[in-house]
Amino acid sequence: MNTVTKRVGLLVAGLVAAAAAQAGQGDLVTRVRATYLEFDNGQNSLPVVVKADSRLIPEVDFSYYLTDNVSAELVLTYPQKIDISVNGSDAGSVTALPPTLLAQYHFGDADGAFVPYVGAGLNLTLFGSRSVLAGGAHISKSSVGVAGQIGADFALSGAWTLNVDLKYVAMNTDVYVGSTKAGKLDLNPWVASVGIGYKF
Repeated sequence: MNTVTKRVGLLVAGLVAAAAAQAGQGDLVTRVRATYLEFDNGQNSLPVVVKADSRLIPEVDFSYYLTDNVSAELVLTYPQKIDISVNGSDAGSVTALPPTLLAQYHFGDADGAFVPYVGAGLNLTLFGSRSVLAGGAHISKSSVGVAGQIGADFALSGAWTLNVDLKYVAMNTDVYVGSTKAGKLDLNPWVASVGIGYKF
């Protein structure tokens, strides 16, 4: 066997091994991702500028494939501390737990080495430790909003995949001073992630 034939054979074997890592109907894929939240921080009727600091968080998600092309994904993390500033000065912090449920459509062959997808669903964010400005102000308990998503899976060895993902989440909270609503903070983060997945 000459060198060219050997190289072609190794390439084909590698592609076959990579293709086997992608998911199909009935499969469960779990991923661990590093995620960066870039908050929009839009203001609505607030008399001061209130901002949540963008940050990097860990994330885990579970995707169940209803068909070779359609899956449901649940995105989870533990409650995250988010620092709040008012007019550029530290105002304290809140915690946020933002589970997201999405329906996804995966394009092309489910066994392909590169499978892009789009998704849409709902985000529920539960806020804790909601007081800022030493108790002078607080935010709502929760936020419900739509979420959109694009991403892709790249087959690695065996059951492993590399995942890149970008989501936009509609997330907002009312801001209160005492019992009086002062306005609304539209967080609306862009959520950029990269991680590793495993197919069961």
